[in-house]
Amino acid sequence: MSDHDCESHLPHAHCCPCTPKRVVEQGVSRRAFLGGTALGGVALTGLSWSLLSAAEGELAPPPPRQPLKVKPILVYNVPKRREQSSWRNWGGIETQAQADEEVVRIKGELEQLKATADFPVEFLPVAAIQGARELAEMPDVAAADTLLVFAAGGGTGDLNAIGNLKKNTILFVRHKSGPVYLWYEIISPRYLRQHTDTLKTIGIDDQDVVVDRMDEVQWRLRALCGLKNTIGSRIVAIGGLAGWAQPNDAIAKLVQERWKLDVRAVEYPQLAELIKAARADQAVVARSQKRAAEYLAQPETVLETDKTYVENAFVLDEVFRRLMREADCQAITVNQCMGTIMPMSETMACMTLSTLNDAGYLAFCESDFVVIPSGILLARISGLPVFLNDPTYPHDGVITLAHCTAPRKMDGKTLEPTRIMTHFESDYGAAPKVDMHTGQVVTNIIPDFKAERWVGLTGEIVDHPLLPICRSQIDIRFTCDSLKLAERMPGFHWMTGYGNYLRELGYALKRVPIQWEVLG
Repeated sequence: MSDHDCESHLPHAHCCPCTPKRVVEQGVSRRAFLGGTALGGVALTGLSWSLLSAAEGELAPPPPRQPLKVKPILVYNVPKRREQSSWRNWGGIETQAQADEEVVRIKGELEQLKATADFPVEFLPVAAIQGARELAEMPDVAAADTLLVFAAGGGTGDLNAIGNLKKNTILFVRHKSGPVYLWYEIISPRYLRQHTDTLKTIGIDDQDVVVDRMDEVQWRLRALCGLKNTIGSRIVAIGGLAGWAQPNDAIAKLVQERWKLDVRAVEYPQLAELIKAARADQAVVARSQKRAAEYLAQPETVLETDKTYVENAFVLDEVFRRLMREADCQAITVNQCMGTIMPMSETMACMTLSTLNDAGYLAFCESDFVVIPSGILLARISGLPVFLNDPTYPHDGVITLAHCTAPRKMDGKTLEPTRIMTHFESDYGAAPKVDMHTGQVVTNIIPDFKAERWVGLTGEIVDHPLLPICRSQIDIRFTCDSLKLAERMPGFHWMTGYGNYLRELGYALKRVPIQWEVLG
């Protein structure tokens, strides 16, 4: 992006979106970035350091993800023999005793699923029904996030009634994991296609059908748990909403319509006063110096900048934590993080965003709400930190991803080897160069500017070089054709996380809806 593309024609670092000069000079107005309260954002006003620091004691960690509430439903029927007539459908449940046995089997399977889940899930009592119409009157059906339907029997009308509840629904049928279910035979022609050749159901499709395997149920529930903890979630936006190379009003509309995010804006003049007061608070200064010393004493941590920058980063860490607590949220992003915040904090935000991510918060640079929803979703699915980064150009099956704000605990627990350097473009402050370990499989999300088509790509970290670019750098090797990736990748910023969560992301995104294209 040429500097001359910016309205201000001022030189600025390549990885940030263009921001008009009037925004830098005047601070960020709530209305300019949020488009008014109707677009899902409100300004945090009346802030003071005495208010934020009123709670004494250690800085508390962020609360865990909210559990996904799942209502299991066994749909069955008990047929009656009629002489010289076809009196029973396919299926291994013909008596009430067999249905009761099936309820016990389901409870045992769900207990095992919950015990092995790496995400919070709550299973409500199993409802065993011979007619689905009464479900609409059940309070825990209304309270459930997801319906897990064990479709042993019943008619098309029963499944239609469940679909009419407009809940996220998974349809489970048995082949060999227990008594064979009727709907193992007819789930596609009778229900999904409704006696036609094309999908007719709305909100439920072939991706929602599982045969026998509880591990297939589990990853779908993981996806839905991530989606629950993303849609409507709250985030503090220092300097307000922005989006890489996108009009602010378009971004605000996208954030509200697609994700319903509750954005709490903090204007820079407010932040400046908070930082000034925090730096004048001897308890904060002493605590930040102690935390900085403890951080730098950790194994495989090398300091290559002034220690004062690190101490100032921990002051900023405390300010951000207390802002999130005041807003009752676990996520924060910083607009104009490569300029406006520097003279206020006398460091860069890079180090602070890294430590917040390691502590279990979600902390993003640049306030780029083109890509931030993908980071929230991936983190809420995986339960792990994520890395917002700048991609380069794919070639020979390799692409370099880099930024100055990488978490050190990308697997959620292990500190990667890290050099604390200056932020590259400014050669100022403190920024981590995190050496993510080679051989690690990563998920990459490539969002488009319009939130219509996201691309997914797995890769393997093959190097963590030290090029004269943003400090945390990884080369990842991918399996698709390099030209195809170059032609298909939209937007700009990528989001990266440890592990392979492509199927969970696709399962969640169809409900937003955003088209999900997997490469490789």
